[in-house]
Amino acid sequence: MSTAVESAIELRYTAEFKRNLRALSKKYRHIRSDIQPVIDAIQVGNFPGDQVPGVGYTIYKVRVQNRDLQKGKRSGYRLIYYLQTPKQVILITVYSKTEQADISAVQLRHILSKLDSEP
Repeated sequence: MSTAVESAIELRYTAEFKRNLRALSKKYRHIRSDIQPVIDAIQVGNFPGDQVPGVGYTIYKVRVQNRDLQKGKRSGYRLIYYLQTPKQVILITVYSKTEQADISAVQLRHILSKLDSEP
């Protein structure tokens, strides 16, 4: 067995992430290819973005350019993930900065609290 497979990061997705991605993909057809480089980086152990303070978890927020808007990262997507362990990452949510200003620590904790009840 190769070392790359052994050291791969296990990715999980919250229902919130899946729901938001599905909704955004109807409006922005390139969203999946826009966020894929970030997901690829996470899977090889690079953890991009800035840590979100005041949540009580190791949560990162990454700016991702939205190719459908042609405005740069500032007006793009925010992909938020939780570094549960060094080998397990949970993609919490993704949203468009043009549609949602920010996400609060309370909202992030709420999404994570529902994680245990998800199948």
